Amino acid sequence: MENIFMTKIEKTMQHIRSKIENHHLMMGARLPSVRMLAKTLGYSVSTVIESYDRLVAEKVIESRQGAGYFVSGTQTAFPQHELTRLVDREIDPLWISRQSLIAQPQVLKPGCGWLPGHWMPELSIRKALRKVSKQHTDLLVNYANPWGHQPLRHWIARRIEQKGIYIQPDQVLLTESGTQAIDLICRLFLQAGDSVLVDDPYYFNFQSLLKVHRVNIVAVPYTENGPDIEQFEQIVQLHQPKLYITNAGIHNPTGATLSTHTAYQILKVAEQANLTIVEDDIFADFEFVPAPRYLDLNGFTNVIQMGSFSKTVSASIRCGYIAAHPRLIDGLINLKIATNFGCGLLNAGIIYTVLSDSSFRKHLEGLKLHLADHMSKAIRQLEKLDITPWVIPKGGIFLWCQLPKHIDAAELSKICLKYNVILAPGNAFSQSNNASHFLRFNVAQCHDQRIYEVLEKAMQELSDEA
Repeated sequence: MENIFMTKIEKTMQHIRSKIENHHLMMGARLPSVRMLAKTLGYSVSTVIESYDRLVAEKVIESRQGAGYFVSGTQTAFPQHELTRLVDREIDPLWISRQSLIAQPQVLKPGCGWLPGHWMPELSIRKALRKVSKQHTDLLVNYANPWGHQPLRHWIARRIEQKGIYIQPDQVLLTESGTQAIDLICRLFLQAGDSVLVDDPYYFNFQSLLKVHRVNIVAVPYTENGPDIEQFEQIVQLHQPKLYITNAGIHNPTGATLSTHTAYQILKVAEQANLTIVEDDIFADFEFVPAPRYLDLNGFTNVIQMGSFSKTVSASIRCGYIAAHPRLIDGLINLKIATNFGCGLLNAGIIYTVLSDSSFRKHLEGLKLHLADHMSKAIRQLEKLDITPWVIPKGGIFLWCQLPKHIDAAELSKICLKYNVILAPGNAFSQSNNASHFLRFNVAQCHDQRIYEVLEKAMQELSDEA
């Protein structure tokens, strides 16, 4: 079916591709002349010339001087939408991401970690693209300085400074993503065999990344108010971890928030053990009332803050940051140059333009209200299936829910996958594998009634087998 949003040039290119794929035009065959095709399609000659030029650039056709255009002799016609399949594999920390990323449009993704595309500020991004494209040539073609795009670093520094933390813009280092930020920090601090402390449960990609660094991952149980203080102290004394990696504000996957009392106790233990706390502040913009931050309470003494803009601006325009003590920034810059050389100056420019636009604040306020509404609706729908929240979050996109005791989350996820519903089973988030009866739900992706129908059907299948 023809896409009504395609331009005339794109329609012309698709017309030629279809002729090749359907073998109406074979390899080496001569294409209609520019004027003939223009007359056939009812388009201008310039439209057909541009279409042919683009197809030449894609190696679909070739131009022979004085003879016209021909189907490329080395052309292999690939379908425009490559088929993907659901991967039959054991559920591990990367299972959720892989299934969600390869999913076809008809697949429902209540287990993924991002907002639906139509929730994102598309018009602001398009406006920013136009604006940035007219700026200095350096933004379009050159490497950034090692710290990254200066206006965006200033914007981040001002946001941190508003919380009473003294910071210079040079203490902010831009990265390609939040994942790269964590990777650089791990490279700076860790060697194979070192111990790293995480929450249990915690964001599964932390585990995957830490395994790449061949470190010893130890986990502390996470409560409704933050990490279990007593066990945190015992683990630190026993394992002497170099880093404690956690979510700031709204915790992923539980949706819990850190209490001030817990934060002070954790900081006390960390200072005594010379333990550096890395807090991922990616969900800050989803809070109605900001939760305590280790950075706010202790400054940069033994705290590093990092984040990205993938949840509120765009997951496609990759950009993250690290805010740290000046003594750490120099080493991080060296690692950044060694592993990635530069930083996406264009991406950072687009992000900065979106953030500094007056419409962005309204976008965030609308997002929070929209999420709160979806949160309450998802809770009501899930409770009908005897799936109950572990805690009622004060904001954000995630619900950490407990299944009936006879239902295993991994088995449930495999059944639901057959019905085109991707879930996030608990043990993918748990170092101790103590979350086999939990699921993480993304409330922004839970609006479709079919999700609950599939859940009910899959749970009944498991109950019948028991």
